[in-house]
Amino acid sequence: MPRYKLTIEYDGRPFVGWQRQANGPSVQAVLERAVKSFCGEDITIGGAGRTDTGVHATGQVAHVDLTRDWPTETVMGALNFYCLPDAVAVMSCEKMHDGFDARFSAIRRAYRYRILNRVPPVTFERGLVWHVKPDLDAAAMHAAAQVFVGHHDFTTFRHTRCQAKSPEKTLEVFTVRRQGEEIIAECASRSFLHNQVRSMVGTLKLVGEGRWCADDVRAALAARDRKACGPVAPPDGLYLTRVDYRPVEADLAWRAARSAAREDVQADAAGADDDDDGEGSTD
Repeated sequence: MPRYKLTIEYDGRPFVGWQRQANGPSVQAVLERAVKSFCGEDITIGGAGRTDTGVHATGQVAHVDLTRDWPTETVMGALNFYCLPDAVAVMSCEKMHDGFDARFSAIRRAYRYRILNRVPPVTFERGLVWHVKPDLDAAAMHAAAQVFVGHHDFTTFRHTRCQAKSPEKTLEVFTVRRQGEEIIAECASRSFLHNQVRSMVGTLKLVGEGRWCADDVRAALAARDRKACGPVAPPDGLYLTRVDYRPVEADLAWRAARSAAREDVQADAAGADDDDDGEGSTD
């Protein structure tokens, strides 16, 4: 049974999130219906990140097993046809080894947050950016964002209903820059906590406005108290942009080693199963 890796783009505005839910349309359900229409199979598609209501993706990754060995271009074309008219697109399709898992094989997830920083209201990109009127200091925001880089307890910056076993995460990079009228924040980590990215961005907005400084961010992080967090940024500006994976040989070797140790891949101690901030499933 061949396994396919799908790289997916979607506009999160119409959806309750990636994950299939009873209370509204989801990206996962759109893709599963497309597979059903294409080849008649009832399948469950596994995604790399559980993006939440209103959160977008330009580089979500999923995997799907199909009974027949279809050419990748056929799978991609058929899914794109049957996803219509929903705002979901399969950007690429690759055949993968049987052990590949979009979620548990991932070693890095990258997010971008877009702030439209101007006085006039949002027109064409309503729901795709966070509209902030006061002029923001991107350089100050970037400097303060470095407080988050490294291994920390992010209790202050996760939702009180976050289901991750540990509040500790390692943030590899966090940059903030101005591009015309936009402030663009980008960060990457193996996994994130529920609301982590939006909580950090909302806090950095206070820095950009001059109401907080980097030391205030440092104190909030050290407090390990959700009440110390700044405002949570809305989902509108958040995008899952990239998911990185080990090379095939390395992934196979990693899985073989874990199997030999009789450990469950689904309980990855490094925390890949705790990726909640896409952002989460209940935000």
